[in-house]
Amino acid sequence: MNDYPLISVIIPTYGREEILRSTVTDVIKQDYSNFEILVVDQTPKHQPEITNYLEELAKQDKIKWFHLTWASLPGARNYAIRRSLGEIILFIDDDVQLTPNFLITHAKNYRDNPEIGAVAGRVFDRMKLGESGGNLQIDYLPPQAMDPGIAWYNIDLVHTVKPQQVLSARGCNMSFRRDIFTKYGLNFDERFRGSAVREESDFCLRVRQTGYKIWYDPEAYLVHLGEETGGCHDISTRSTQYQFTFYHNHFLMGLKNLTCIQALRFYGRLFDCHVLGRPPCHKSGSPIKIFTRFIFYCLGFLKAMGTMFKSLWDDGQIYSRMDQQL
Repeated sequence: MNDYPLISVIIPTYGREEILRSTVTDVIKQDYSNFEILVVDQTPKHQPEITNYLEELAKQDKIKWFHLTWASLPGARNYAIRRSLGEIILFIDDDVQLTPNFLITHAKNYRDNPEIGAVAGRVFDRMKLGESGGNLQIDYLPPQAMDPGIAWYNIDLVHTVKPQQVLSARGCNMSFRRDIFTKYGLNFDERFRGSAVREESDFCLRVRQTGYKIWYDPEAYLVHLGEETGGCHDISTRSTQYQFTFYHNHFLMGLKNLTCIQALRFYGRLFDCHVLGRPPCHKSGSPIKIFTRFIFYCLGFLKAMGTMFKSLWDDGQIYSRMDQQL
């Protein structure tokens, strides 16, 4: 295994306790010797046993434990990248279950194909494993899954069983060559707030502009437990803040990366699914709820336009600037 690169496993965490310990333990037990673990901890205060666990691992140099006073998923990713040493940067969530060969499966893609700049792993969502269609298998994604205007409703990284090029990865299971950050100077956009929805989609669209391929490997899989508290769930999905940032982030991704035609198709699909509630969203068709979602849709668009205008003098990387001033 001497020809395999150093992998920096980055785990941003917020409000997680026992499941965080389980996730870190799964990484430590990997059948791969050349890796480091960076835990970017944004939890204000852990349970004593979790604090003791993390402190002990840090003393043993099994993890690098960074405790921050602010909470931002893209900000945490950027913070860890600047402190990582690996040739491969791998991101997982703080509530996942891994098999022992998880890291080596990611690594072999980079060793075997220099055109691959990112690997999208397969994600089994615990909450969806028992749903109908659990036995569905897809060999190859449809052509629509490579169209930035409509891909987001056609990329199925759960049921697809064959390796192939994809447009984007899921944030809980994705890795990148260090070149992406050093040679090309890419970083995660810290203006994606709230649940940070679409921050990885935005980043992957920019990765594709480097000429590197994003490669889907179904063997690099994990189980995403989707805990009800902590992580992105620190903001209730029923809250006005969540709804506001949800639409803002979608519009921001489109304004930054899509052509006018692609953006119109993307926003139309967003309206059809998340405002009107049609499949695959299956939201309530109540006129009051549709009207409420429409208000947030409009406000999100206006806020995203304001974000883009502000970008003329402010790139929005507030957490990275705070870090650089230390």
